Amino acid sequence: MTKDFAVPPVVFPSGGSSGGANVQQRRFPATPFQPPRPSSSAIPFMSFDIGSAAASSATPAGPFGGTIASSSSFGGRSASFEDEEPLLDELGIHPDQIWKKTRSILNPFRINQAVHKDSDLSGPIFLYLALCLFQLLAGKIQFGVILGWIVVSSIFLYVVFNMLAGRNGNLNLHTCTSLVGYCLLPVVVLSAVSLFVPQGAGPVRFVLAALFVLWSTRACSTLVVSLADGGEEHRGLIAYACFLIYTLFSLLVIF
Repeated sequence: MTKDFAVPPVVFPSGGSSGGANVQQRRFPATPFQPPRPSSSAIPFMSFDIGSAAASSATPAGPFGGTIASSSSFGGRSASFEDEEPLLDELGIHPDQIWKKTRSILNPFRINQAVHKDSDLSGPIFLYLALCLFQLLAGKIQFGVILGWIVVSSIFLYVVFNMLAGRNGNLNLHTCTSLVGYCLLPVVVLSAVSLFVPQGAGPVRFVLAALFVLWSTRACSTLVVSLADGGEEHRGLIAYACFLIYTLFSLLVIF
């Protein structure tokens, strides 16, 4: 005897309803884990929050996450270029003092020793460049030679004076270099004048060189004796040392 089982009818979904069933059965991939972002970031470009970046850009940030205070936070005083010192003063170059010292050398009989108490190297460098320029116009490239002779002459005068003055000598090397450089002005003038004197006029060139060497010697020896202690009794020896120094420079010009 056969037994009949009740089989439910199989119903296939239609084409229009298959999309909804597939949507319900489809699984979306889970989003990757993202760490929680801080509410405020000290560095704007490390945060992707546009609002916080715009707010933080209004106040400049320091290199370590802090904020840079504006000029108004320091007593309400804003910095300006008018409060800054001139560039030449910051570099230690004073054109008015250079002009006064140079003008004092022009008259070897009335030298103002007071303006040379504050030694500097700006004026000597200017005179050194001027002498090198005039020598270059004469066809002589002697930049290194002149600079080396200035250094050696300053050391020579420093050693000679302190050996003569002994313990009473207070002339430093910086002052010696300044005096040797400023008293180089007559040699610079000789170099400029020699451009207009022909090479064949040997006696004239020697006479001019002797006059300018005596000019430099008197100016330098007077300044050394007046600015340093213990040099009055050795004026002749100091003048002889200065004469040797500027004779060497004049030989560069006339030959």
